[in-house]
Amino acid sequence: MPAVIVTGSIATDYLMRFPGRFAEQLLADRLADVSLSFLVDDLVIRRGGVAANIAYGMSRLGLAPRLVGAAGSDFGDYRSWLESQGIDCSAVLISATRHTARFICTTDEQMCQLASFYPGAMAEALDIDLAAVVRRAGVPDLAVIAPDTPEAMARHADACRRLGVPFAADPSQQVAGMAADDLRRFITGARYLLTNQYEYDLLRHKLAVTEAELAGLVDIVVTTRGSAGVRIRDGAGAVDVPAVPITGAADPTGAGDAFRAGFVTGILSGLSHGTAAAVGCQMAAYALRATGPQEYSVGVPDVCRDLDRAYGTTLSHEVRAALAAPVSR
Repeated sequence: MPAVIVTGSIATDYLMRFPGRFAEQLLADRLADVSLSFLVDDLVIRRGGVAANIAYGMSRLGLAPRLVGAAGSDFGDYRSWLESQGIDCSAVLISATRHTARFICTTDEQMCQLASFYPGAMAEALDIDLAAVVRRAGVPDLAVIAPDTPEAMARHADACRRLGVPFAADPSQQVAGMAADDLRRFITGARYLLTNQYEYDLLRHKLAVTEAELAGLVDIVVTTRGSAGVRIRDGAGAVDVPAVPITGAADPTGAGDAFRAGFVTGILSGLSHGTAAAVGCQMAAYALRATGPQEYSVGVPDVCRDLDRAYGTTLSHEVRAALAAPVSR
């Protein structure tokens, strides 16, 4: 079985639904002093955090990822849940003074979102020594460095480069807040750069680089584009993979994390980048139909059945042969 480390945020998600459109409540000439309150009609509390979401998706496909991040003393029940899914939480740092991070998000009827993130214990992720984790557990086939404190992300990437561990750089939400020099340092030498289209454009803008120059910093650029699918760029050119058509989308929270879980599991199982991206798109579809990023419950047979419908039998047969045995949880 491939060995993978996933670093990044671990959080509790508070997800609310606004039965209207944010855009209709915003006045273009008054954004400088906006002050709004939205009456929501639903609230659910779910397990979340980018790294934990990615690890959960991997576990549904048969991997046993090692989760690396910081959580609070309130992590006990969440930890038990993750471990019941086959996720190794032995490298999670437990803060003595802070709560596990909180993600508070409201989604409108167009799937637009307004959110706040309280880092809590995540602020202590800088104290995690990824090199020590690798020494204890062995060198992984890949480390996914997902959003965390920028300092922790940089330290983990430095450790991977120093140890020769291939890594996927996933700056995602931190693209907006990280300085250009820090972003460049973080992604340079990554096997994969994972962003959505807006983050990709913002990253290029902040680094003041062309597409070719950005591609020169990493091996492979993977960009999710919502309903337009995924674009994969490497030295040989670009490949576009269509998205899985979605009906009945419930909540976009965690869809990108589910994509990453499927894509990384696919490449670690020997699939081509395009086929692995199709697996990722199918996993994202499951997350979109659920309220909460770890509320979908599927296994390899489900994924292969639905890939058959979305992409055809040739691709689904390839995936069935490559992925690990179905999970029984």
